[in-house]
Amino acid sequence: MNAILLEAGNLGLGYGVAALGAGVAALGAGVGIGRIGGSALESIARQPEAAGDIRANMILTAALVEGAAFFAMVVGLLVTFKA
Repeated sequence: MNAILLEAGNLGLGYGVAALGAGVAALGAGVGIGRIGGSALESIARQPEAAGDIRANMILTAALVEGAAFFAMVVGLLVTFKA
């Protein structure tokens, strides 16, 4: 009986850690994309003639960060569905 309770306790801890990891990944992506946008706007303000190139690079980089964060969230949440 104690082994069953111990296993249930460990399983609950695993769910909590997986959810925490997914949340940290989302938070990190938000901070990263915010910094990318802020730096891009500052760059455009300093050099307006390069606005098109800077904007394109900003969108590409933000998409890559978002994709990596989405992957991290999915991996973190998949832990909760393990067999």
